[in-house]
Amino acid sequence: MQKKTLLLLFFFSGNACLSFGQKIDSTKSISHFSGSANVTNNGISLVPSFSLNRPAAIFNMSAGKSKLSFEPEFAFSLQGKPWYFLFWFRYKLANTGKFKMTAGTHPGLNFKNAIHTLNSDTNEVKVVDRYAVLELAPSYSLAENISVGMYYLHSRGLDPGANQLLNFITVNANFSNIKLSDKFFMMVTPQVYYLDVDDGDGFYFTSAFTLTRRNFPLSVSSIINNAIQTDISGKDFVWNVTLTYSFGERYVAL
Repeated sequence: MQKKTLLLLFFFSGNACLSFGQKIDSTKSISHFSGSANVTNNGISLVPSFSLNRPAAIFNMSAGKSKLSFEPEFAFSLQGKPWYFLFWFRYKLANTGKFKMTAGTHPGLNFKNAIHTLNSDTNEVKVVDRYAVLELAPSYSLAENISVGMYYLHSRGLDPGANQLLNFITVNANFSNIKLSDKFFMMVTPQVYYLDVDDGDGFYFTSAFTLTRRNFPLSVSSIINNAIQTDISGKDFVWNVTLTYSFGERYVAL
């Protein structure tokens, strides 16, 4: 059922990066808290119909122990209107050197505009669609800074008017710590994916490029996304540039 939203969720205070010089006792429980604040010229979603297609701010957070983490994500237009809220719970199923696998689930909220008519008075209102989502992400390290993997996401809409069934599967690679100079590094993450949404499907290519500076909290990234063959509505080619501020802490439970 579509419903009006009552704005607004508050988020977010950050701290500078914290590092530890002492050795950590591996027998103790390691916990973490980290996050990022992102500003982009174009809000892009893996589902074309969910894309904002205008400037956006995205806030990510991750808190948890070595295997289980809670990773909420909140996205808004730069006018402060909500775009989506995700409440991820992720668990590391395997971490055996070269092979890693995580599983996750979240309840998600996707906000959109709709026309509401009451007593011949027509207004634009914000409505929200609810989703239940599962994911599985295996990866294998080929070398110190090169890995390949797959990613599968399954989503079901919980409200009439929402996309009722979504399947998203990718084949991807990750090239990290590409040295540009003594201080600057790049990461490149290309992938090919298949997207099936209700009665439409398509094949796409996307790649993310991230430029970072050693021991510096700001980074710049860009995403390009191009349809190979699709009958899902949306632009065939989209891109953006994003500025990210990251922070993180690690601590050991006594």
